[in-house]
Amino acid sequence: CTVTYCTLVRFMLNFSERITMTINEKTTFVFIARFMVAAPIFGYLGDRFNRKIILSCGIFFWSAVTLSSSFITKEYYWLFVLSRGLVGIGESSYSSISPTIIGDLFTNNSRTMMLSVFYLAIPLGSGLGYILGSSAKEAAGDWHWALRVSPVLGMTAGTLILFFVPEPKRGHADQLGGRIKHRTSWLCDMKALAKNRSYVFSSLASAAVSFATGAFGMWIPLYLFRAQVVQKTAEACTKDICSSKDSLIFGAITCVTGLLGVVIGAATTRLCRQKTERADPLVCAVSMLGSAIFVCLIFVVAKKSIIGAYVCIFIGETLLFLNWAITADILMYVVIPTRRATAVAFQGFTSHLLGDAGSPYLIGLISDALQKSYTRSVLWQFLSLGYALMLCPFVIVLGGMFFLATALFFLDDRDKHFVDTLIQSDLQSVLPTIGKATSYHDHCKLVNP
Repeated sequence: CTVTYCTLVRFMLNFSERITMTINEKTTFVFIARFMVAAPIFGYLGDRFNRKIILSCGIFFWSAVTLSSSFITKEYYWLFVLSRGLVGIGESSYSSISPTIIGDLFTNNSRTMMLSVFYLAIPLGSGLGYILGSSAKEAAGDWHWALRVSPVLGMTAGTLILFFVPEPKRGHADQLGGRIKHRTSWLCDMKALAKNRSYVFSSLASAAVSFATGAFGMWIPLYLFRAQVVQKTAEACTKDICSSKDSLIFGAITCVTGLLGVVIGAATTRLCRQKTERADPLVCAVSMLGSAIFVCLIFVVAKKSIIGAYVCIFIGETLLFLNWAITADILMYVVIPTRRATAVAFQGFTSHLLGDAGSPYLIGLISDALQKSYTRSVLWQFLSLGYALMLCPFVIVLGGMFFLATALFFLDDRDKHFVDTLIQSDLQSVLPTIGKATSYHDHCKLVNP
């Protein structure tokens, strides 16, 4: 029930977020900026107070603000932008805390599977929101109703979480629920996270994924449209609102590839764990490096074949999205239970700061600079945007390198996490386990035979 309710809210959040971003991209930066500011605060609260109450309050706040923003008219555009920032605050409370609750309910392969179910809501909500937002904008209909449906469902799920989902004790899945007596200060938590090499490298890799997805969501539909203009299968658009056919197709592809990526990632990791204990970061590294190859091919084949470009996008995004749930699972392995909300919050902060907060604008600046260097022909508009987007595969390769670095330190950090958790717990109650276990892997065999 916990995973179901959390997944439903996650779907509603991404659905609403993508709708407003496709309707007006100028609100994107405000949303992300407020999210980044609020996430560390909720991470601190989530490690020290009742997570279920904080979670529910964040859902209700997000739902109320989203519903209210649907009644704002064009004359009060500034108020709409402000509401997007407030929505970012509400979502940061949810995104920082909900994975830690799932992490305290499950462990090992079960946790990977449940986190995968949870993260399925991201591509599904984003893809459907992208499609609906683009369709509403093109049809010039009343898109406000899209923002009135999701808050109602969000409030319903929030109520179910508040009244029917128990608050698990931190470390419950590791057989340490209720035994953790000591909590370190926020400054100590940050120092420990900064020294946790697996956490740092996986967070940087996550930022690389965010960089690419943020740039793709903003520019790939326009790039493919310009490719069709070059091929003379479409006419150049001179209106403010152009056909969103490519946006709809890209949204559908994002939805499907996200679902496939999360499912394939969970299954592949589970299989590879039978061969090596470093399976999690290695699967992520291979998928990132493979994704970079197909992303590069997009810009090679787009000039000649739009269908070929869509095939490359499909495979590239599937491999890119494969590591969503696995990255969250890596965090659960290497960060102690009383520090996980802070870790999730700062991982999200890093992903936005180094990723999608700036990548769409950076790609746009590079493309504009290239266009000014030569004549503004249709062909050069297409090529300049493609050259700018070529930055994405290089960043994806860098993310793959970060995952390889994570694999080097993963086992040491995982065992250190196990020891640190025992230090924070009532040692007398786990002495029999300590006497027999020399690592986290041995401990799991003892407490979960």
